[in-house]
Formats: sequence, structure tokens, C-alpha cells
Amino acid sequence: MYRFLLSRQWVILTLVALLLIPTMIRLGIWQMHRYEERTARNQLVADALSADPVPVEKLTSPGHTVTTGERYHTVSAKGRFDTDDEVVVRRRTNSDDEVGYHVLTPFVLDDGKVLLVNRGWIPADGPSQTAFPSIPAPPKGEITVTGRLMPAETTAASGIKDLKGLPDRQIMLINSEQEARRLGAEVLGGYIVLTTPEPKGDTPELLGKPGNENAALNYAYAIQWWLFSAAVPLGWVILVRRERRDLAEAAAESAAREAQESPDGEPAAV
Repeated sequence: MYRFLLSRQWVILTLVALLLIPTMIRLGIWQMHRYEERTARNQLVADALSADPVPVEKLTSPGHTVTTGERYHTVSAKGRFDTDDEVVVRRRTNSDDEVGYHVLTPFVLDDGKVLLVNRGWIPADGPSQTAFPSIPAPPKGEITVTGRLMPAETTAASGIKDLKGLPDRQIMLINSEQEARRLGAEVLGGYIVLTTPEPKGDTPELLGKPGNENAALNYAYAIQWWLFSAAVPLGWVILVRRERRDLAEAAAESAAREAQESPDGEPAAV
């Protein structure tokens, strides 16, 4: 009745089904792990953004590597902006995906250490990509700034190549170690994305808060893979029953034709 399952075609089909089931289960488990990881990261970011501001030197220091747990924490610092050593970071986009620069201004603390401050985005509307763009000046004198703490950028983490031979006062990566060498000063590890004071005239354009990773999509993918894994044996059973039915119908039709024919191949007399 089910001898057709021993045919080459059905053996291959059965083996493929047996391979697909554990593969899809594993893919579902992997997607669920991705969901849990993204959910945990989203919670970590939310906790950091909602935490009370702390003095920047409580979380970072010269040579310090900003950790995942410290990232996005709001910090404050008191000092003054040093626009003489200000640089721009090339190939950065705003919320509308327009290409421009990020403005990186050293902020000299009361103890002489330097905090790198990303003051926001400006358009690349200068006469050329080699000319230093016109940048609105920050507040003068001693002030207090607040911002979200960020780790130093690297090519490995960001995918941005650190190009050499750039025009004067232009960089590719915000890297506190490189800036410490350029400035010849003690630079706190990482940098901050400025939140206050807000610029006059909305320029530079302050950078928005980080968005949540789409963890729900991974959850949906996990359920989808597990449904697929359940559908494989169900589909196999349906195909087997259909094949058995087709073979039975073909055998019945063949038997009916033989019954209507004489032994010599002529139709039987009525």
C-alpha cells in the first residue's frame, strides 16, 4: 500500500523533510535569541536615557573605554568650548539622510581635561569639500553642558574607514585617543552628543535620541520558522495520502479496463 515510499523520489523527499524540520527549529531558536538580545539592548538604552545626569568624570576618564552599560547615559560638565581646535566629521547624515558634517568641539573642563562634544549636524553646502565649513559659534565663557555619553568610534565598530590625507580640521571618526594626540591634552574617553544648551537658530542641528531596535520582528520570524517546521510533516502526510489515493484510483481504473477486455484483447460479449 505504501511501497511507493521506497521509490527514489520519495526517499529523497522524505530525507529533505527530515533535514528541514530541525533546521527550521534551530532558525526559530536563533531568531528568539536575537529577540531577547535586542529587547535587552532596548531596555539598556531606555534605562540609560532615563537615568539622572551625573558628572561626566564619574563615568569616564582619559584612556577609558566607554562600556555598553555607560553608553547613552546623560552626563554633565562645566567648562568652556575651545573653537580654535574645532573639527568637523565628514560624511554624516541628518534625520532626512542629507549628507553633511558633525561638529566636534573640544570642551575644556575646570581641571584642564578635555571632553569631546559632538555639537550636531551641519550641511555640506560650502564651495568645496576641502574648505572648512562655516559653523555657528557655541556659547562663550564658562557654561555647563549636558549630553549622551558615547564610546569612541573605530573602523571595526562603525565600518567607517579612517581615511588619511584629509583637508585640515576634517576627520572621519570621533576617536578620543586620536584627538588626545592631536590636541596634546588629556582627553576623556569617548565623547558626548550635546543635548543642552540648544544652539541658537537650530544650527548645528542637535542629534536625535537613538531609536529602538525592532525586536518584535525577530519574535515574529521565530514563530514563522516554527510554524514552517510544523508544516513540513503535515505537508508530507498530505502528499503521501494524495499519492496513495492517486495510485489506488489508477489501479482501480486499470482493473476495470482489464475486466472489460477479453483474453484475446477484444471487448467481452454482453
